[in-house]
Amino acid sequence: MHLDCQKFDSSTLKKWFLSEKRDLPWRETRDPYAIWVSEIMLQQTQVSVVIPYFERWMQAFPTIESLALSSLDKVIKMWEGLGYYSRARNLHEGAKFVLLEFDGKLPDSEFELQKIKGIGPYTVGAIMSFAFHKRKAAVDGNVIRVLARLFYVQDDIAKPKTVQTIREIAEAILPEDESWIVTEALIELGATVCTKKPKCMSCPLKASCKAFLRGEADVLPFKSTKITIESLFRNVAVVIAENRLLVRRCKADEIMSDLYEFPFIEAKSLTDDQTLELSQFLKLPLIKIRDLGEVNHSFTRFRVKLNAALFTAEKRKQVKDYEWLSMDELEQCAFSSGHRRLFHQVKILILDKFVIDLV
Repeated sequence: MHLDCQKFDSSTLKKWFLSEKRDLPWRETRDPYAIWVSEIMLQQTQVSVVIPYFERWMQAFPTIESLALSSLDKVIKMWEGLGYYSRARNLHEGAKFVLLEFDGKLPDSEFELQKIKGIGPYTVGAIMSFAFHKRKAAVDGNVIRVLARLFYVQDDIAKPKTVQTIREIAEAILPEDESWIVTEALIELGATVCTKKPKCMSCPLKASCKAFLRGEADVLPFKSTKITIESLFRNVAVVIAENRLLVRRCKADEIMSDLYEFPFIEAKSLTDDQTLELSQFLKLPLIKIRDLGEVNHSFTRFRVKLNAALFTAEKRKQVKDYEWLSMDELEQCAFSSGHRRLFHQVKILILDKFVIDLV
C-alpha cells in the first residue's frame, strides 16, 4: 500500500466537489439502473454528448424490464450515433440476465454485479458507490490520471500491474464517512480540472500533489502504448429504385454489427467517377444522378473518407446480402455515422423533389 494514502485530503476534495460539481441528470437519482446506463454511455463518450441520449433512453426504457423485453433493433436505434455499439448490445443482454436472475433489480453485491455482461470493475464500483452508497472506488481513466499525478506514480499505466496499484490507492484513500462523494469527486476532478492538459492552479489538491510540486503534472501519467490510426477510402453508392433504397445490415461478426450501410467498395484513394466499378460490384446497372460529396467518419482505430453519389436503377433487382427498404422503413433503422449523414442528405433531396421524377 502507498505510504502517503493516509495523508490524502478527502475533506478538501469533498468540499470542492459539492461546490463545483456539474449538474448532470444521472446525479439526480440513486436508481441503480439509471446509474448503470449512464456509466455505460459515458465510456468513450463526452458528457455533453451523453446527456440527450441518456434522457431519451430513460424515456424509452424506464426500467430494466422494459429494456429486457425490447427488441435489439429498437435498442440499437436508440443508441444510434453514440458509437461502440457493443455497449448497447451488452446493456440489452445484461437487462435480460438481470430480469431472469435477479427479478429485474440490480444487486448490490460486487460478486453478483460481475456476472452481468458488460459490467467491468469500474462500473461495479460506480453502481455500488453511487446507487448503494457502499465504500467502493470507481477507477476510470480520469481517476487513474488524478492519482498518478497526486501520488507520483511513474509506472506505465498501460500495464495491468500499474492500474491495480492505482486501484488499491483509490480504495485506501476513501473515507469511512460519505465515501461515495469522494469517489465521484475524483472522477469529476479528472474530467474538469486534472485533464490531459492539467489546470493545476484551479485544483483543490495542488498543495499535496507530488507531480505538481515537482513541475511534472503535464508529463504524468506515462502510457507506452499508442494506437495506430489507419485511413480508409470508400466509394459509396446510394441507389434508389421504385422509391426504395438499397442497404445491407452488417453481420454479427463485423465491426458495424447490426447497423445499416449503403453499398461501398474499398479504394486506395477517392475516385471521381465510380459508376462502372460500383455497377460491377452490385451486378446492377446504375445511372448516376448526382454527387453527394465527401463524408468523414471514425470508428475504433479507423478514419474513413466516404466518396458518395446518388444513383438510380431501373428495377429493384435482387442483390446478394442487400435489401430494398422504403424511406419509412429506413427511418427505423440504425446507420453507422457516415452512412446516416448520407441518408439525411438523400431525404432532403427527396423532400425537395430533386429526384422524384427519376424514381
